[in-house]
Amino acid sequence: MAPDVELHIRDGDRRAEVAVGPGKVALLEKIAETGSITLAAKKLGMSYRRAWLLVDETNRCLVGPAVIRTAGGSHGGGTALTPLGIEFIRRYRAIEREAKIAVSRNLGTILKSVAPQKAARK
Repeated sequence: MAPDVELHIRDGDRRAEVAVGPGKVALLEKIAETGSITLAAKKLGMSYRRAWLLVDETNRCLVGPAVIRTAGGSHGGGTALTPLGIEFIRRYRAIEREAKIAVSRNLGTILKSVAPQKAARK
């Protein structure tokens, strides 16, 4: 079995605002790729409102904003990651890789391997 690890980080109090996980990081990556919250949301299959709320939560979780909006111009406005946002993604993904290795190393020999079931024929 190749364990799948999803890293969720939250303050000790589950109701606390400090919480980041794979969804917020994926959104930041799509914003970096597209330069737009709207396009990032579409690519991830979520509403603009949901994406905006996740960006706002992420910005409040970090010591500074991860995402900034840029003013209009000849091509209109946009959205960009700050250096902090880029660094946050880099560190999060590094911890995620390390956690996957640790899970495989420490639990891989005791986790039961389950073969995927084939779809039933009609």
